[in-house]
Formats: sequence, C-alpha cells, structure tokens
Amino acid sequence: MAEHAEHAAYPVGLRLSGRRVVVLGGGQVAQRRLPSLVAAGADVLLISPSAKPSVEAMADTGEIRWERRRYASGDLADAWYALISTDDPEANAAASQEAEDRRVWCVRSDDAEAATAWTPATGRSEGVTVAVLTGRDPRRSAAVRDAIVEGLRDGTLAAPHHRARATGVALVGGGPGDPDLITVRGRRLLAEADVVIADRLGPRDLLAELPPHVEVIDAAKIPYGRFMAQEAINNALIEHARAGKSVVRLKGGDPYVFGRGMEELQALAEAGIPCTVVPGISSSISVPSAAGIPVTHRGVAQEFTVVSGHVAPDDERSTVDWSALARLRGTLVVLMGVENSGAIAATLIAHGRGADTPVAVVQEGTTAAQRRVDATLGTLGETVRAEGVRPPAVIVIGEVVAVHPTA
Repeated sequence: MAEHAEHAAYPVGLRLSGRRVVVLGGGQVAQRRLPSLVAAGADVLLISPSAKPSVEAMADTGEIRWERRRYASGDLADAWYALISTDDPEANAAASQEAEDRRVWCVRSDDAEAATAWTPATGRSEGVTVAVLTGRDPRRSAAVRDAIVEGLRDGTLAAPHHRARATGVALVGGGPGDPDLITVRGRRLLAEADVVIADRLGPRDLLAELPPHVEVIDAAKIPYGRFMAQEAINNALIEHARAGKSVVRLKGGDPYVFGRGMEELQALAEAGIPCTVVPGISSSISVPSAAGIPVTHRGVAQEFTVVSGHVAPDDERSTVDWSALARLRGTLVVLMGVENSGAIAATLIAHGRGADTPVAVVQEGTTAAQRRVDATLGTLGETVRAEGVRPPAVIVIGEVVAVHPTA
C-alpha cells in the first residue's frame, strides 16, 4: 500500500444489505461501528473471544452472529467487507493479508496505512448520508461531519429538494420565543417552506433568515371578512396547500398547548390536506425555567398545573375549576393571564390559597427583553399594574418561586 499512500481515497457507498461482513475484535471499535453495519442490513459475523457488554447484547438479540474465538485463516472467505480491530498485531496483519489475497475491502483500526479502506466520519439527516474523509485527521473529519449534519438539521445549510416534494402543512411549535429553542425538525421544515403563516408569539427572528422567495404571512393580519379569525387562518392554510405549496404554520410554544393546533389539524383533515405536527417547547415550563424557577422541586412541589387565564374566573366561558386549584399545594402556572391577574388572585385567595403565596410574573421569557417581577398572591394585581407588565407573560404561583440556587 505504501506506493499508493499519496493518492486520495476514492469515496463510495457500500450496499451491504444481506452481504457478509466479518468483524474481528469485540472492543470499542466494534462497539462504535457495529450499529451502522446492522442498520445497513449487513450479515455480520463477529469473531472475538470476548466483547463489550453492548456488543454482546447485539449478539444476544440476534442482530449479529458471534463466534467466541480468535481469528483463524479462512475467516474472511465469502466476505464482502472486513473490520479488523483486535488487540493482537500479528492476527491483524494476518487477517489484513488474507483480505488482500481474497480481494476483500478491509479496514484496520491499528494501522490505517495497511488497510485497503478507511471508515469516514458519517452522519444522517432526513435521508441524507454525510461521509467525510480527511486522510489522517479523524478529528477534523468528525468536526466537518458534525457541522454539515447540524446545518442540514437546523436549516442553516441550504439543501433544497430538486425532485417533487409532497405538499401539505406542518404545524410547527416554535417554542417560547428564543429562536434557538425551536426543535431541529421545526427549523428544518421552516427552511424548506414556500409559505409561512406565523403567530405574533412565534420566534420572529427566524423569519429574517428565510430566503426571499418564501411568502411570510402574519396570522394577525389575515383579512377575516365574513370569517372568524381562526376560520380565516384555516382557510389560508388550505388555500396555499391546495396551490401546491409547502406550508408551515409557525406557532408560539407548542401547537396543542392553548395553541388551537387541533382545530387547524381538523380543518386540514376535513379538506384532505396532509399535515405534520411538530411539537414545541411550551412556555409553561420553559419560561419559568429561564427565569430560575423550577415548576417542581423535591420537598416543595410534587405537581404543577397549567391553566389559561384569558377569561376571568367569573366569566361564564371559563371552564377552569378555580376552587379546586386553590386547594392544591403544588405549582400553578397561568398562561395568558396578565389582564385577569387580579381577579385570578382574588378568586384563589377566596377559596383558601394563602395571600402570602409567592408569585412571579415573567414577561417575554427566553428573549432579550425578558424580565421577572415578584409579588405575592395578595399583591399580584397591584404589582402587575404598577410595574406595567404586558403580555406575553407567564404567571407562576407557589413556593417554588422562592427556591434559589443557593438554597
């Protein structure tokens, strides 16, 4: 191999499904490489006196065959590919020579120059396999691989589809506001969209990253005409999807946590439009966390309850059992409750929750404008007015508000 060492390796994708692959050695190299070989559908034979527990488990479940012995001449017969990774240099050299004689592509973990093949740093993202070779610098290969895969996953690396794509709608939970808190899948779908219908509370900074051809529609500004707001949004989703567009409905938080996601899904299903739902990080948990408040804490709160406060407790439209909530000892998280904060506090106190219960109001949580205002249940309404707290804000009620990192 020495006379060929100066030449670059020729990259190729091996289709090993149903083909024999021999792995010599059951140590760390096998532990790392075997899952990919199994995923490729290879008929894997492991030859090794011992193996790592995870490798042994693969044999126990029938994913690979394992012969508990050392390498012997002839073990590479009928093999298409060999991975040599024993701790015996003489056995490795002998197996490598057998691979050369039998024309079997062979990877050696102990001596890359003596091998006939090198294993690239690989990764996958939505059907794309990324394989990187940088010669004798495996750490650089891994770093380049990671950068490419991460870019494909989060949409920062543009890789448009040039074959026909399935049209439809994706209901994407954008998280609490910080653009870094959208899921990887959500960000990728956003990068591939033709049309984005966005809520005011979605991660707006991500919209600036979209290509110029993407049509961005503010859901709050969709003309309603004879339709109610939600019905108009549903119709806009259906209209653009029927026009053959890939549509993303970008919502704040999670689509199903006070986000009317199911209403939109039902409308799309009735219209025969395929829909994908991408869960998002709910502000009910993430915003308190960002403000240093755990919604549960050992010895303080073993439960937390999330309710909507967009209608007052005495409003006939309210379905919340505030008297039951007042009797709970855990954490109460109120979303969309700024306007009715005083009435909510008064109702909880009237039904037995202590007026001295700690409360925190976190405005625009996880964003650069985040601020936390502390009060008690008895002073909540007054504090919200005096501090000029505005939506969006999350109200956290309970002893967890008083828990500090130094406690």
